Amino acid sequence: MGLDEDALEYHRTDPPGKIEISTTKPTNTQRDLSLAYSPGVAAPCTEIDEDPTDAYQYTAKGNLVGVVSNGSAVLGLGDIGAQASKPVMEGKGVLFKRFADIDVFDIELDEEDPHKFVEAIKMMEPTFGGVNLEDIKAPGCFTIEERLREEIDIPVFHDDQHGTAIISGAALINAADIAGKSLEELEVVFSGAGASAIASARFYESLGVRKENITMCDSSGIITEARAAEGDVNEYKRQFARDLPEGGLADAMEGADVFVGLSIGGIVSQDMVRSMADDPIIFAMANPDPEIGYEEAKEARDDTVIMATGRSDYPNQVNNVLGFPFIFRGALDVRATEINEEMKVACAEALADLARQDVPDAVVKAYGDEPIQYGPDYIIPKPVDPRVLFRVAPAIAEAAMESGAARTELDLEEYEEELEARLGKSREMMRVVLNKAKSDPKTVALAEGENEKMIRAAYQIQEQGIALPILIGDESEIRQTAANLGLDFDPQVADPSVGDYEEYADRLHELRSRKGITRSEAGELIERDTNYFGSVMVEQGDADALLTGLSHHYPSALRPPLQVIGTDDDVDYAAGVYMLTFKNRVIFVADATVNQDPDEEVLAEVTKQTGKLARRFNIEPRAALLSYSNFGSVDNEATRRPRRAASMLQDDPEADFPVDGEMQADTAVVEDILEGTYGFSELEDPANVLVFPNLESGNIGYKLLQRLGGADAIGPMLVGMDEPVHVLQRGDEVKDIVNLAGVAVVDAQKE
Repeated sequence: MGLDEDALEYHRTDPPGKIEISTTKPTNTQRDLSLAYSPGVAAPCTEIDEDPTDAYQYTAKGNLVGVVSNGSAVLGLGDIGAQASKPVMEGKGVLFKRFADIDVFDIELDEEDPHKFVEAIKMMEPTFGGVNLEDIKAPGCFTIEERLREEIDIPVFHDDQHGTAIISGAALINAADIAGKSLEELEVVFSGAGASAIASARFYESLGVRKENITMCDSSGIITEARAAEGDVNEYKRQFARDLPEGGLADAMEGADVFVGLSIGGIVSQDMVRSMADDPIIFAMANPDPEIGYEEAKEARDDTVIMATGRSDYPNQVNNVLGFPFIFRGALDVRATEINEEMKVACAEALADLARQDVPDAVVKAYGDEPIQYGPDYIIPKPVDPRVLFRVAPAIAEAAMESGAARTELDLEEYEEELEARLGKSREMMRVVLNKAKSDPKTVALAEGENEKMIRAAYQIQEQGIALPILIGDESEIRQTAANLGLDFDPQVADPSVGDYEEYADRLHELRSRKGITRSEAGELIERDTNYFGSVMVEQGDADALLTGLSHHYPSALRPPLQVIGTDDDVDYAAGVYMLTFKNRVIFVADATVNQDPDEEVLAEVTKQTGKLARRFNIEPRAALLSYSNFGSVDNEATRRPRRAASMLQDDPEADFPVDGEMQADTAVVEDILEGTYGFSELEDPANVLVFPNLESGNIGYKLLQRLGGADAIGPMLVGMDEPVHVLQRGDEVKDIVNLAGVAVVDAQKE
């Protein structure tokens, strides 16, 4: 089945299309319906009648964008009309929702007259918080956007003009930096003089490119003052007419620093590339076929060719999805009246800056695990990079507030945290812990410090002020890897092979001499095993916490901390806990990594420690000890253990939170079952701490919840240790290391 047939099947599968409307409030009872509609709806209507801005408070207006088109210039398809453009506009709505959590109504207007088109949109102004114009041919698109910006009081943005301009502008900032050229000195040639080319040329001026250095070519050649005087070009092209001899694209490209292609495929030759200035910048953005192929342009010269296209199968894709969702997110959240030039520049600069940062592992995996690092082949962020939302939207909001376009003010730090929460409950929960960590950072030793992920994590931990990381390993190798990764930081390193750590060996021997470790063996372990080194470092107070396990099996990574640091004075058992976050619920699952077949004392201890952990995330624990029976419905040794553990906890003053069991998993988490059938339970609300009866069930349970239930998993977090220690899983990403470092710091703050 070919791509076309796959696409048709994708769109026609029931329900047809790609979007639907869903409710955001309960509609289950008669009372719910009376609030949603008559008679309750009269109250917000009256409030809005008295103050129209209350529409942002009582309706979806503040998160609703109209994607409006007449289908006159659909990318790659041309003038296909309003009806045929609907799949594209629905797709645009999908991107708004997927990347910025913005709702969309797609509006297809069967109208070619720009003035009538404007009047239609003006009448819909009360519905929307903003309008995204899409796939409207030039020059009518200019007229439509200009009039709407003047005549309505919500943001209007023609993405075909400004989206390409902004994203390619971000690429231009970084390309010029890599090529060692200033924006003011760049000679820029445009192939194409349509809406996106003219908007891009205008925007490059806003970034610092001089207008007199911009040469624009259309299908008839260079746009010259002579052609403009003869009336050969429209008013929008005329502004870029230059006092040059008439000529074609090849003439214009000779000696140019930058080529910007927004025209048709295959019109640029290798000779034309060779005629350009040193280290040329080529943005060949015609789709699906660029003006010159990626390999063809690279092979044309021996120096550095910085190349971008509109295609996803080559580096540096100029993709508008990096712009419009986040521009509207920021604009909507400050109730902006417009999207002005300052906001567009802020977007480009934020994207350019983000491309210079370390790239998350999830993004690297999405692109085939190939290294991604700032340079000629990475000058703009990847579209799937989740950080774009909370880098670009705040930049837009800030620019709107500073330029006077905002109708409401935001605290930008709080706003960034709100945006992170839109990406999932796990980010919201981790932000609680990371903020606590930043309030009083502690030193965190990172075993396996030569590992690239550990080094990248140390950089982020230090940059974000979460902790003071200490990388354990070969110092020269660590520093060389950091330099190769382009990480601009001076890591603190503990190198067991060169430092004077005899006291560490002495201490390890003292602790393990009656467990078969000689003084010589202790010295060898300290020098060659960073897990033992890090454990002694923490036990001696030279670091506040330890992270380990990135390249070891969990039991072997856990063994040194247990042997050296051990459990807390009043705790006999450590346990591994996962925090699972769903859309509207957080659950802590224990024990999933340590205790194979716990008795009631272990279960009780694990429950108490997990409850303490939940409170570090600002969650009041409600614990259920799970089994396959409910409150004595089956009586055998397996069901008695969680039952006795629950009873022990209910009599324990240190367990100052609701606990009950034994109970089945659905009883623990379903309110109707808990209240309806088992109203006598100590739990008045569904449990958020689930303690499994053994390691096997705990491990199976959390993985099923993660994979089939769609939960994000954070952990395992080790509880019950005398000092903060967390054992990573092999294959954990950098963000997992950073998160556990935050948890470790909060643990250390409690010491």
